[in-house]
Amino acid sequence: MFFNRSKFAFQKLRTFATADNLAHQKLGDYISKCIPKYIQQFSVYKDELVLNVGPSALIPTLQFLKLHSATQFTQLVDIAGVDYPSKQNRFELVYCLLSIPYNTRIIVKTYASEISPVPSVTDIFKGANWMEREVYDMYGVFFTGHPDLRRILTDYGFEGYPLRKDFPLTGYVEVRYDDSKKRVVAEPLELAQSFRLFEYQSPWEQTGSGKPVPKLGEKPKEEPKQEKK
Repeated sequence: MFFNRSKFAFQKLRTFATADNLAHQKLGDYISKCIPKYIQQFSVYKDELVLNVGPSALIPTLQFLKLHSATQFTQLVDIAGVDYPSKQNRFELVYCLLSIPYNTRIIVKTYASEISPVPSVTDIFKGANWMEREVYDMYGVFFTGHPDLRRILTDYGFEGYPLRKDFPLTGYVEVRYDDSKKRVVAEPLELAQSFRLFEYQSPWEQTGSGKPVPKLGEKPKEEPKQEKK
């Protein structure tokens, strides 16, 4: 009886997931027809609708998603960055939006390079202020039109961008408190490697005489019979 209930619940959950995917597919088709010149492509990934747009299309796309009566994505949940060093536009910016009236989410993705900026969306979502500052602090992506684009997490005078794939794990400087100077000082990082001698022989002693393992394709050799005296 329990197995039948579990099987029914799984089938019901799978039906709901399929229905959600169809709803996301219809919403993606509808948005693409409304603003076709801004949407490069859309897809449904893990029960979420993903829109890919260019940097110049970011502002009109977010305005449409927020103000249109059939979407109403009025909440900006987060802005995340991803670094792909092998790509020409190595940075991918991910905008996560939430529509409270329709109880659904959507993801808008755009791209940037080390020298190409992205327009700020602080005029559309006031909460994007600190989010864009965090992306700038971690990846070095510039947002044009931002009212106060400066670092928000790292220390004053920090060099580099910690979440880039080419940033060293140890950083460039060592920050410590100097008791003699009674203040925090930053010194060049020294990576000293002590000399170590490794022994590759096993410390465990073998027990028993053992027998050699024959190679593949070879028949094991028979031991010579001892003559009886």
